[in-house]
This record gives sequence, structure tokens and C-alpha cells, in this order.
Amino acid sequence: MQKIKYLVMDVDGTLTDGKIYMGNNGEMMKAFHIKDGCGIHDILIPNHIIPVIITGRKSEIVENRCREIGITEIHQGVKNKLDELLSITTELPKVAYIGDDINDLPIMNAVRSEGGKVGAPKDAVKQVLEIADFVADHNGGDGAVRDFIEWILEGAV
Repeated sequence: MQKIKYLVMDVDGTLTDGKIYMGNNGEMMKAFHIKDGCGIHDILIPNHIIPVIITGRKSEIVENRCREIGITEIHQGVKNKLDELLSITTELPKVAYIGDDINDLPIMNAVRSEGGKVGAPKDAVKQVLEIADFVADHNGGDGAVRDFIEWILEGAV
């Protein structure tokens, strides 16, 4: 089994609960779980696994959170997540990917078919849960990414 080199994450529904809070003036808010951030900053990065964000939406909130927890590979507004990943690395067996919805299926299927690992929050859609190597004990935005990080580092891969 090859060692995981990249943890690639979707944002909405994975690092967040998938809700987007919008105010009257168009301002938005997202909630991130501190355990996910600690897992990325204090566990993942010191273990030489590169955290990568690939998300379909664009958000300054995501940029701020990434800066805070040490994620430098941030790819927002992405229509084809698999093509974006392949622009970062072609070493798919060394990739772990966590996502929650049908737009994550193409990248998850590709990573999995090449020997990488795919994970999902407990509340991911059925199609994602069916192909996941790992299903978190927690929902998206509630520690699911931390669960996946711990699973990866426990040698489950």
C-alpha cells in the first residue's frame, strides 16, 4: 500500500455542514469545526500530508479559514474537480479524497480506481456513501474530516 501524500477535500457539506447563511445584504457565513482544523493543522501537516481544497464555489471565507489552518493549496470555483486534481498530481494512489455529494463522484471514482482512498461524512448522499472506503462517525462540518485524518494515519490505508 502506498503512503497517502495528499488529502483533498471538498468544502460545503464536508468541512462545513453544507448550510450557507445569507443576510439581507448578501453577506454569507459558514461554520467550520475546530476539530477538523486542528486535525489539518496539528496532525495532517506535521505528518507530511499536503491538505488540498478543491471546491465548486468561491468564497473569501474559505480563503480565510485555509490561511488560519495552514492550507496553501486552495482551488475554488472549480467545475471539473478531477481535472483540477490532475493539474496538481497524477499520483492518484497517493491521494485521499473526502466529499459528500454527486459532484464529488467523478473525482472519487477516479481516485478509488487508481488505488487512492475516498471518504465521506456520515450525512453524505447515498451514491457517495456507497463508494466510500471510509464513512465518518460525524456529519460534514461536525468533525468528519478529522475522523478521516485519524483513519488515514492509523494505517487503515
